[in-house]
Amino acid sequence: MLYEMRTYDLKPRSQPEFLKRFAEGYEKRRQFSELAAIWTTEIGPLNQVIHVWPYKDLAERDRIRAAAVASGSWPPALSEFILAMRAEIMLPWPDSPLLPTGEHGPFFEMRTYTVNAGDQPKVRKAWAKSLAARVELSPVIALWFSELGALNKFVHIWPYRTLDQRMDVRTRAIATGVWPPAPGEGADHYVSIAQENKILVAAPFSPLK
Repeated sequence: MLYEMRTYDLKPRSQPEFLKRFAEGYEKRRQFSELAAIWTTEIGPLNQVIHVWPYKDLAERDRIRAAAVASGSWPPALSEFILAMRAEIMLPWPDSPLLPTGEHGPFFEMRTYTVNAGDQPKVRKAWAKSLAARVELSPVIALWFSELGALNKFVHIWPYRTLDQRMDVRTRAIATGVWPPAPGEGADHYVSIAQENKILVAAPFSPLK
């Protein structure tokens, strides 16, 4: 299983029409494969739309995308709204949940950490020591490493009912003393080069809300 995560930077005030056209096009696109999620940024870098597509492997992705384009119904006419586009192939950790469907938000915190090349196994090892205690307070729905696109990125996504719940959970997690995970010691030490945080909300037609 892999996820293609596509991030589009939009012109200000174009988001409503972008989502309208995307939703109309998706009604035909979904005959080839379903979305996992589509979000817009609420806090962090604004005017972004992030849509995530699950595939069994790269061969299935290529086959489905070619069929969708050949149908003439995809992609929808959106280029007039888009300033920049990025596509990344994300691989879930073996113990990562698959993105669920249904009501889990409505707020989703997407945290993206860039680590030194070769440090991904060290990140997993460090997180394995702390994650069980953290998810007792609230669930995580994604733990991904980038495989194609911008490399050495670690993405984790957390759903919350309210932003107040997020603050409460994070305060209690830190108070446990095991969160955030320590970056390892000695040969297991990893280095975070950059960190980015976004609060997302789901589009009305997103399978994950």
